[in-house]
Amino acid sequence: MDRPFAAAHRPPRRPWAWAVWFAASQALVAALWWRYGWAAGLASLMASHAAMFWGTLWPRSRLFGPVLSRLPTAERAVWLTIDDGPSADTEAMLDLLDAHRAKATFFVVAERAERHAGLLREIVRRGHEVGNHSHSHPSAWFWALGPRAMAREIGEAQQRLAALLPQPPRWFRAVVGMANPFTAAPLRRHGLSRVAWSARGFDAVEADPDKVVARIERDLAPGAIVLMHEGSGHGRNLEAMKRLLARLDELGYRCVLPEARADA
Repeated sequence: MDRPFAAAHRPPRRPWAWAVWFAASQALVAALWWRYGWAAGLASLMASHAAMFWGTLWPRSRLFGPVLSRLPTAERAVWLTIDDGPSADTEAMLDLLDAHRAKATFFVVAERAERHAGLLREIVRRGHEVGNHSHSHPSAWFWALGPRAMAREIGEAQQRLAALLPQPPRWFRAVVGMANPFTAAPLRRHGLSRVAWSARGFDAVEADPDKVVARIERDLAPGAIVLMHEGSGHGRNLEAMKRLLARLDELGYRCVLPEARADA
């Protein structure tokens, strides 16, 4: 190919459009309640709130703004993404990627990046990319953050990572993939595009590398965005990555960055 991949880098254009939809839905709920009684009103109220929860908890939901879950290409190429670093695994991960001539985006936690600034520089030096994965990685309650706390998690991470990198990150991944209605506004403010995934092996919790790779392989397709992790408590992320890279080679897939040339 002689053209770059179209990566669809799309920061939200209308970050508060959901509020208009939600207000309209609640007006409809009130009208149904008044016209048909509490049964119809309650059912419509629950449906409208269920849609809001679905939009928050489903990583690929576009209810609150655009999200990229695969690259638009027919080539046997995937975007490999690695979450939760930098960590004690990072340097070995980089060596594995070099051995397979693979590129990846490391979605890093800013607090950890500041403690391991040398690893962050090494990621970039070796030709990989850094994305924003929040300031402190509040995995249990990121989905429930209010507007001010959400703005701090995204904005502070962006500010600190920009100070450590030659260029500020362009991509954002929500913690545990869950982005609530208040995520879009800070993404627009900082020019960030949200990235989900289309293939994952649950390697953050699954210690068996074979199971991790088998789950990913089931969802492999041209343009897949593959989710991996580093520094998990079970200590086997490196083994899983080694087996995944070998399997991708066997299947003829290349790991590329979203705006790299296909023939690079």
